[in-house]
Amino acid sequence: MDIDRARTAFAAAYREFTAAVSGIDLLQPTRCAGWAAVDLLFHVLCDAQRALVTLATPADGPPDVDYVTYWAPFKPGVDGADGHAWWVRRSASAFTRPSGVVRVWQDTAPAAVRAALAADPAGFVATQGHVLAVPDFLATLATEAAIHHLDLQADHPPAPEALELAGETLDGLLGTARPSQLDLPTYVLTATGRLSSDDERFPLLG
Repeated sequence: MDIDRARTAFAAAYREFTAAVSGIDLLQPTRCAGWAAVDLLFHVLCDAQRALVTLATPADGPPDVDYVTYWAPFKPGVDGADGHAWWVRRSASAFTRPSGVVRVWQDTAPAAVRAALAADPAGFVATQGHVLAVPDFLATLATEAAIHHLDLQADHPPAPEALELAGETLDGLLGTARPSQLDLPTYVLTATGRLSSDDERFPLLG
């Protein structure tokens, strides 16, 4: 993964996600079953916090996964997913108002982007039991932000750079380019199980 592409996609993903959550009803439902927009925002906030910790904790190489293979274990029905979903809902509801989560996000997301810009492009980091090259780690964050931006069902679209990277990641998991009849947003939603499909290869991610 090219470092400039990864940094650009990551920064754009968080910028556009910020714009989206700043202009919607945070109690509206999302494509993530059982989660309102505030819950989804808290989940992505946890990613931004993880980015700050991970980028400040270099690891020895070599990497054991890249920006595609990192996602291989994240299949539908993976153990622990329900527990995480409930923890997110309880944590988000602990804020007096949903706007409180927005304020924490607005402080944290730019800091994560600055950390990404300052990180050693040739370095390695450890997260969630894996070691990744810095550009690949940033690519995973951009991909997750783009997918969850679509989950918001907001009028404000996700960053094209991040959405393209999400599509490329899914191509890697699929082992081929996306089906020609699917535009990029539809492909991402279908390949991640947000939209139903007769294609037995889907969903690729939960």
